Amino acid sequence: MQVLYIHGKGGIAEESKHYEPLFPDDNVSGLDYQTFSPWDTGREIRTAVEQLAEKGEKIILIANSIGAFFSMNAGIDELIQRAYFISPIVDMERLILDMMKWANVTEAELEAQGVIHTEFSEDLSWEYLRYVRNHPIKWNVPTQILYGEKDQLTALATMKDFAEKHHAGLTVMENGEHWFHTEEQMAFLDHWILGAK
Repeated sequence: MQVLYIHGKGGIAEESKHYEPLFPDDNVSGLDYQTFSPWDTGREIRTAVEQLAEKGEKIILIANSIGAFFSMNAGIDELIQRAYFISPIVDMERLILDMMKWANVTEAELEAQGVIHTEFSEDLSWEYLRYVRNHPIKWNVPTQILYGEKDQLTALATMKDFAEKHHAGLTVMENGEHWFHTEEQMAFLDHWILGAK
């Protein structure tokens, strides 16, 4: 098996090393993608997955946060054996609209300006919003999701709805955050993956 790790915003491909002990019999690698839009990053991910598929091995995907969103926009369903999503962004339109609300930006303003910089260091993009609306997520891979109870980017109801529609398993960590990084959170994550294998 080939295990491919797709990091989230601000992450690095080397995070994949954390998963090597969890998949001791498999080849684990991370993708150091260079773009940050669903159309460009999706292409990068698809290219990487196709290269792994050419080796004739089955592929397991581990994706974190926006990495999961990019992966679901990559058109790789038929090449992935199973997936593990950690704090995935499953409703990007809802998140963008929430960020617009936080920044007090209307759709008309965003359309007129194209890109608006915010005080919380996220650029709002009309092109990005339009893409998300025109490309609803299609994902038909056996998937397990790990979600932190205190995730501030995606509501639990949204995550449950996605899991139900896509027949995905959903595990909620009590007091967990969007970013799994503490010793306790990482131990929970490891236990989750080993239990879901």
